[in-house]
Amino acid sequence: MKHMSLKDLLAEDLKTAMKNKELTRKNVITMIRSSVKQIEVDERKDLLDDDVIQIIVKQIKQRKDALESFRNGGRNDLVEQTEAEISILETYLPEPLSEEELHLIIQKAIDETGAQSMKDMGSVMSIVKKETQGKADGKVVSQLVRQKLQS
Repeated sequence: MKHMSLKDLLAEDLKTAMKNKELTRKNVITMIRSSVKQIEVDERKDLLDDDVIQIIVKQIKQRKDALESFRNGGRNDLVEQTEAEISILETYLPEPLSEEELHLIIQKAIDETGAQSMKDMGSVMSIVKKETQGKADGKVVSQLVRQKLQS
């Protein structure tokens, strides 16, 4: 059986969410699909799973950034709504990498680039980012790279 693309999966899940009257899920999927469509129209290209994952990662990041201000503002209704949206978005991401896998990817990038100090962080990060896209938190990744380069 052929692996279903992320776009097809989103289309299927949208139908299911509408049938089951899952409003939050329906809204989140509609948002992802409209972002995908927008980029496809603007850039005149078909987005692949990796591109769709980037969109989802970006949407999760935006929501996580908003969470803090909702919490500070005492808007528990918005906190709950946003957390629900984040957990729906996360279901479309690949399996997260273990800390061990992350360390291996970072070490490999350091070996490949011959990185020796913080000056080399950019070149190491560009390799690591490609490998960890959607599978690890960017902040955590850059912290680990920084630690390795400083030791």
